[in-house]
Amino acid sequence: MNIHSGTIEVTDEPEALGTEPIPARYYYDPEWYELERKAVWMRSWLNIGHVCELPEAGSFVRREIEFANASLLIVRGKDGEIRALHNACTHRGTQLTSEPCGKKSTFSCPYHMWTFGTDGALLSAPDFERFYVEKDDCALRQVAVDVCGGLIFICFEPQQSLREYLGPMTDMLEQVAVGQATTYHEYVYEIDANWKLTYDNFQENYHLRFIHPRSAQSGIGGDNPFGYPSSFSLVGKHRTQTIWTNPDGDFTPSTLLAFTRAVPRLTQDGLMELPHARDYMALFPNFFMLCNPGNNFLHYVMPISAEKSRGVIRLYWKGEDETASVRYAREFGMATTRDIHSEDVNVIEAGQRGLSSGALEHIHFMEKEVLCRHLIKVVEETVEAYKEETGI
Repeated sequence: MNIHSGTIEVTDEPEALGTEPIPARYYYDPEWYELERKAVWMRSWLNIGHVCELPEAGSFVRREIEFANASLLIVRGKDGEIRALHNACTHRGTQLTSEPCGKKSTFSCPYHMWTFGTDGALLSAPDFERFYVEKDDCALRQVAVDVCGGLIFICFEPQQSLREYLGPMTDMLEQVAVGQATTYHEYVYEIDANWKLTYDNFQENYHLRFIHPRSAQSGIGGDNPFGYPSSFSLVGKHRTQTIWTNPDGDFTPSTLLAFTRAVPRLTQDGLMELPHARDYMALFPNFFMLCNPGNNFLHYVMPISAEKSRGVIRLYWKGEDETASVRYAREFGMATTRDIHSEDVNVIEAGQRGLSSGALEHIHFMEKEVLCRHLIKVVEETVEAYKEETGI
């Protein structure tokens, strides 16, 4: 099946992508990682933030992107446009700022005080008349950036526009509540595991009953003890699944209290009527979001090396914490998210150690891990297309 031949929509056909084992080296081999870095990561559109982080002109966030060896400033300019600027002075490369976020009208290099506008243009430089170059040729280098559904995406070597890249997922992303978000809670972690191994943990529910018997009560139970999804769809490079919810889950009093404090606001705003409320949206290569309007749970994983990655988990909210009850509900949601994730870390890293030992030639996916298989298939095809294009 050629995933790049067009849009694929497969529902409840787990064998459509084959049943063969997957090479274990994909999860630790430095040479394979380098191919992924060039073919997948440098050419894919990647979520890097949300417009609520850039509320006004001069607002910026800094993002370190290890696979590209880049430091980026995501900035809202005076013209209201969002740009992704390399955090590197065009004089001698010195990084302009180490601040993680803030607001500036200009960015000045601490080394020789070259000063740049929020659009990246060089505004001034001491003794510039003694240089052999024009100011217009010294603007900060930019990376392609675009916004969909309130989410900011970047791409180092775009092969197509963001909306072309997202395809049918564009409409879905614009329909969910995350576009209305005004604030968020964030949890960032680093893990000694390949990005695919880390990401796959959140694409399958096979492990829920064993790793999350206490914390995943809403997702397992009754006639679905593993909490398998109700359905799934493969959409080109991307994929979705519909989350099954246990109607008889044994919720703690704290969970019920947090839920009842958050939901009335959502109901009043009409957000509960949004489509895709129980859908899981996965965008190639590293992004997934639970589209529940109560809190758009978003998670992306970035590679640091072949055997190390960084994850960013966010819960997006509309409006500020107007009451103590609302704040409690949101803080409880973030605390619960961290608790659940903490149960995953050790087994993911243990899996990496086992794979990196070279003991296995292959790994195996079962029919309910079809989203994991789909990710590998897209990676394989993307790498092979890149090799053919470049003659590697």
